[in-house]
Amino acid sequence: MDRSISQLRLFSAFFILVSFLAGCGRTDSGKNRNNSRQHSIQIKGSDTMVNLGQAWAEAYMQQRPEALIAVTGGGSGTGIAALIDKTCDIAESSRKIKEKEINEAKKNGVEPVEFMVAMDGLAVVVSQENPVKELTVDQLADIFMGKITNWKELGGDDLPIVLLSREVNSGTHVYFKEQVLRKGDAKRKEEFDPGALLMPSSQAIADEIAQNPNAIGYYGIGYSSPTQKILAIAKDKKSQPHFPTVENVMSGKYYISRPLLMYTGSEPQGVVKDFIGFALSDEGQRIVREVDFVPIR
Repeated sequence: MDRSISQLRLFSAFFILVSFLAGCGRTDSGKNRNNSRQHSIQIKGSDTMVNLGQAWAEAYMQQRPEALIAVTGGGSGTGIAALIDKTCDIAESSRKIKEKEINEAKKNGVEPVEFMVAMDGLAVVVSQENPVKELTVDQLADIFMGKITNWKELGGDDLPIVLLSREVNSGTHVYFKEQVLRKGDAKRKEEFDPGALLMPSSQAIADEIAQNPNAIGYYGIGYSSPTQKILAIAKDKKSQPHFPTVENVMSGKYYISRPLLMYTGSEPQGVVKDFIGFALSDEGQRIVREVDFVPIR
């Protein structure tokens, strides 16, 4: 009888010890999860900005190993929708947030705050084999609306023009339509030619241009490479054409230039505030230049 009682007491003590250790493990795990959430950032949005966002994230995490930053693309509209749905901390956008998006955000308890973090010039690109070197904005608009359909109308070879555009959810698509097709006039209703091929990313446009001598497309200057030819663009027939260089974008000489933006769902706090501060710092702006975009100063 005494032996049974001793065994029972020993088992009880062992059970209590195991339960205590398991409880400690759960408490520590909870703390680690809370810690992880405090130092994590979800960034979503512009495909134009995704490489820049990733470069910022890598540099930031090297300085602060406790931080965990995930950067994904999908388009500016996708990022802003995620911000409205509270499924990301920062939306990267190559266009301004729309009034209807602001209204949707407010209905969901989100108050978007805008940060201009860099600038970009939209490069208009063709094959290296294409003899055309420059276009006016009017010619560019007529091309993408399907009014000019053969390169011979622009001094090139007798070849049909293949139009490459970003998808409609892309901020680059929206900006090009508003600035080039509609000349910055919100009351105008011009649209892309229905025959334009809608590409899923800027890189997809770059890859297609490199192998298609008939194609023309556009993307942020950070995606340009020697496999495509960048065209000089003139605001009108009387204006001098300019290339989308850093200097021309900063000075305003290049017509198709735009800000690159970050949006948060409220005034940023903690690691989100610190990360945006890093992007705007001297080091962050040096990274902007390194990935071939335009610093804001």
